[in-house]
Amino acid sequence: MGISDKVIKKISQFATNGEQFLFIIDFTGGESEVLKPGEAFDKGVYFNMLGKTNFPDTHYNSVDAKRVISKKFNARYLDYAEYLSAFNKVQEALKRGDTYLLNLTFPTEIDTECTLEEIFIYSKAKYKLYYKNRFVVFSPEPFITIRENIIETRPMKGTISAEHADAETRIINNRKELYEHNTIVDLLRNDLNIVASNVKVEKFRYIEQLSTNKGDILQVSSLITGILPNDYKNNLGEIIAALLPAGSVTGAPKKKTVELISEIENYKRNYYTGIFGYYDGNTLETAVSIRYIENNNSKLYYKSGGGITSLSNPKEEYQELLAKIYVPFF
Repeated sequence: MGISDKVIKKISQFATNGEQFLFIIDFTGGESEVLKPGEAFDKGVYFNMLGKTNFPDTHYNSVDAKRVISKKFNARYLDYAEYLSAFNKVQEALKRGDTYLLNLTFPTEIDTECTLEEIFIYSKAKYKLYYKNRFVVFSPEPFITIRENIIETRPMKGTISAEHADAETRIINNRKELYEHNTIVDLLRNDLNIVASNVKVEKFRYIEQLSTNKGDILQVSSLITGILPNDYKNNLGEIIAALLPAGSVTGAPKKKTVELISEIENYKRNYYTGIFGYYDGNTLETAVSIRYIENNNSKLYYKSGGGITSLSNPKEEYQELLAKIYVPFF
């Protein structure tokens, strides 16, 4: 399954005409939507991309912020035995050579007094999306950015609590994390080569610090760039479709790894690990839909995970999955 031709054409048409629009695409491409900012707001779809938003500032209140931030947020953590069973299946696939890296994810039921809309309003993140009370995203990870005809991607691989002694040294020198990061950088460099020329890694493994309701964390990213044809707007829908699904939340080789994910993960990701983006008439900003809470029949699930390689330790990977269950209130 992939993005429909209708959605691809709509994205390209809006971009060619210099119109502002929001688009949302799920993990498989089977569900997607393209909306004007005002139309999105009227339908209960709000976004904030690096400060570009369709959500009025009047909805933010500093008094309410303190009240919301103090509300309860608990997770009913995934049973380790269940995680280990799936982890071992990934290891079997790695030994067969079916994959070199697989991003294994799980849903964790959470209990919070916050509404999804409150989480959207008061969380601090570079990329935020609220969708019709179905889910909320507060993502730190861009997918692609296009300014003029320069395309860039910043894969994020490697997470550690900033509270650990020598946290930065530990994450940079970790063999498993280095292998995982190298694999994703290579995959995304190849992906950009499908649509762009002069593709290169501009910055390799730099660290960013994020604040969460459970303390600060460090995350490792790289910067890869390329040059698009001058008339890229005419084919923007096709460019986006060619790069999906996002390599940082699938693995390598991508096609086979996506097949394995559907076999091993015993649930549907839906919009989790899909992408969303906003075109302001000149610049395209997009994000990977991670740090994601979904409303499923009035129960809330936080979906999280991490990349598994032959060097992975199951207890460490399980702890990383749990460490990513947070809301960036601070």
